Amino acid sequence: MRNVVIIGSGPAGYTAAIYSARANLNPLLIAGLEVGGQLSTTTIVENFPGFPEGIMGPDLMEAMRKQAVRFGGEVLQAYVSKVDCSRRPFLISTDDQEIEAKTLIICSGASARLLGLESEKKLIGYGVSTCATCDGYFFRGKEIIVVGGGDSAIEDAIFLTRFAGKVSVVHRRNHLRASKIMQDKAFSNPKIQFIWDAVVEEVYDVGARTVRGVKLRNLKTGEVHDFPCDGVFVAIGHTPNTAIFEGQLEMDPNGYILTHDGCKTNIPGVFAAGDVQDSVYRQAISAAGSGCMAAIDAERYLEHHG
Repeated sequence: MRNVVIIGSGPAGYTAAIYSARANLNPLLIAGLEVGGQLSTTTIVENFPGFPEGIMGPDLMEAMRKQAVRFGGEVLQAYVSKVDCSRRPFLISTDDQEIEAKTLIICSGASARLLGLESEKKLIGYGVSTCATCDGYFFRGKEIIVVGGGDSAIEDAIFLTRFAGKVSVVHRRNHLRASKIMQDKAFSNPKIQFIWDAVVEEVYDVGARTVRGVKLRNLKTGEVHDFPCDGVFVAIGHTPNTAIFEGQLEMDPNGYILTHDGCKTNIPGVFAAGDVQDSVYRQAISAAGSGCMAAIDAERYLEHHG
């Protein structure tokens, strides 16, 4: 029996563990498959407060882990396969054990949808990004492409014009799915151009560990050509890691857990923090802040319910 079980090891999860541990709740954090969350796949992080020279994403996550352990938190390297929130205490199942918890903090995050290219995967953090807010600064005066046609893609493209010399939006259709107001802003921006009916089939140059261009294929003509660029921003959406909670917790149409009055879910004693319930900001610092909130909410719940 645990007072607090935290699912997920990104900024939200580790912050929840730090606060829970300092409240003498001896939390158990189950790290999952992607230890450290999305920051574990990034390189330099320059927008997390307290690091004027920046810090490598994996180093930041390791520092958070050590801080949680220092105060009495326990980290379990395991994957959660099932959670039963219908019973008390809650039952969390991993591959080889079952754990009971008085409170549960869900910090399982959201995974950025990628194009599925091997070269894209190898160049994440080396010119390929899924976060314009995080990485736009590194592309001052550069030529970049944004892949996608929805609000997120167009919002990213507009944001990136603050830094980039030129932004090319690559979309597989000949019209955008973004809202009319976002389209108008993009079409009127002289730094943005559109490449219609096209998909990215390859990202260069894996050998040099930097982006130098992409291979584009026109879906109507089948024509393939190389397009030089310095960065690739993939903006085709995120998928919250909430499948095991379907039918138990209230979610929005996209699968994000709905929270109220802080980090409370529809089930008393179950809390959610970070990208698993945040489809808007998706920043390390906002995730960490909500992890703090969830830990305090869990502590107060335990004070009243034991």
